Amino acid sequence: MDFKLSEEQELLRKTVREFAEKELAPRDAAMDRANELPLDIVQKLVDAGLFGVYFPEEYGGAGADSVSAVIVMEELAKGSASIALTLDAHWLAVDPILHFGTPEQKKRFLPDLVSGNKLAAFALTEPAAGSDAAGIQSRAVKDGASWVLNGTKAFITNAGPAEVYVAAVKTDPEKGARGISTFIVEKGTPGFTIGKKEDKMGCRGSATAELGFSDCRIPAENLLGEENNGFRVAMSTLDFGRTCVAAMGAGLAGAALKVAAKYAQERQAFGQPIARFQAIQFMIADMAIGIEAARLLAYEAAWRRDAGLPYSKQAAMAKVLAADVAMKTCRDAIQVLGGYGYTRDYPPERYLRDAKLLEIGEGTSEILRMVIGTSTIKELG
Repeated sequence: MDFKLSEEQELLRKTVREFAEKELAPRDAAMDRANELPLDIVQKLVDAGLFGVYFPEEYGGAGADSVSAVIVMEELAKGSASIALTLDAHWLAVDPILHFGTPEQKKRFLPDLVSGNKLAAFALTEPAAGSDAAGIQSRAVKDGASWVLNGTKAFITNAGPAEVYVAAVKTDPEKGARGISTFIVEKGTPGFTIGKKEDKMGCRGSATAELGFSDCRIPAENLLGEENNGFRVAMSTLDFGRTCVAAMGAGLAGAALKVAAKYAQERQAFGQPIARFQAIQFMIADMAIGIEAARLLAYEAAWRRDAGLPYSKQAAMAKVLAADVAMKTCRDAIQVLGGYGYTRDYPPERYLRDAKLLEIGEGTSEILRMVIGTSTIKELG
């Protein structure tokens, strides 16, 4: 098994790391305070060609693989988890158009989305349906050459700035998960509104808001994939989303480790740097071990996707581990910094708030452990 990245992937890592250090890290604290997605930074992502890194060249992408996308996500998260999340949420909406869209839908939507000229959002979660995705209540009813949507979506990343939305709604409520369909909805469509903006604990430099559909009429050709096949579309989309979130966790934890290691070498106690004390060394060691394990799981999931192999279980495992690692690493980084770590003058407290989302979004750690457990029992039973 070859763990070596290609020259192109190593160059990509170096380029994105420099971008994150120069453009994102210096702005991350200000983004957090403002609770606002800076659109000028989004434009810099566009200019850097990062929106389309793994999409086909025919739609304006770079044509790289899924491993390359994971590399981008990890390195961006080292500079700003908020910006990494923004790109992840965009990919969540663009990916199903690529894989389930009609030729006409791809031609119409993908060039602007792959280039980043338009931002996208994936709308699945509702006020009463999070982990139970099959329990969504939003409805779409066929009316001639149109579909009419009604309902509410909650906690949607990129809601507001996004111009294209992929929304999952019920088209046959009596069928449960088998009665869900996905639709492409454009900002500005009558009956489609952006609701309450969330005042979040972390990842505050990303946009999160509610969406509302009130007799929102969209053309029949905006149905994405087959009618009542939306649950499959959503689950397929979330597999790669979870892989990207795992990479975010590794990147965020890596940023916390870097701060902790630097501080440990500078901070003097009892006549020597605290980095010489075994208690600190053990914490640093556990951070490094966890990050490496999370990274490798994320990379394996991405590799399996590129190889056309099943990877739902690997994506779930990667996300669960990376979320745990990010939380523990950020907590321990605060501990290494002591009182300074508890202040907002240093980044670990912000990193910890950002990391908490990784245990919730795109499948809670509890739900994913059920997925992993069920799969494992079936394999070994």
